[in-house]
Amino acid sequence: MYSGPRQRAEEIEAAALLPAAELRALVHGSARSLTEDMDALPDDAWRNLVVTAQGRTVSAAEIPWMRAREVCVHAVDLDHGVGFADLPEDFNAALVADATAKHAAKANAAGLAAWLTGRTAQAPDLGPWL
Repeated sequence: MYSGPRQRAEEIEAAALLPAAELRALVHGSARSLTEDMDALPDDAWRNLVVTAQGRTVSAAEIPWMRAREVCVHAVDLDHGVGFADLPEDFNAALVADATAKHAAKANAAGLAAWLTGRTAQAPDLGPWL
């Protein structure tokens, strides 16, 4: 996790300048570190509350989903041969449910409901959610 939006922006900007091999090593290293940290958590620690980069308070049990969502969506964002159709179908279904819940909670639940139920062909303007 980043200490805040500024650190996130700075690290993304710096990483964007790395050669592919270094960036790949950085990503694989962070994945190993996260896996080791999660494997070391005692069972009761998964109930601890953590604050996300968006300022939400969630249980630590959400960390694996947040990481999977971040990695998979940004793999698509890179536009280098990975699309949503390449991701597991159960992941895409969970992603749709997650995005729908976040948008419905923020605003335009009526427009989203009308579009998802086929009552309108026009998708509502949803804006960013991650």
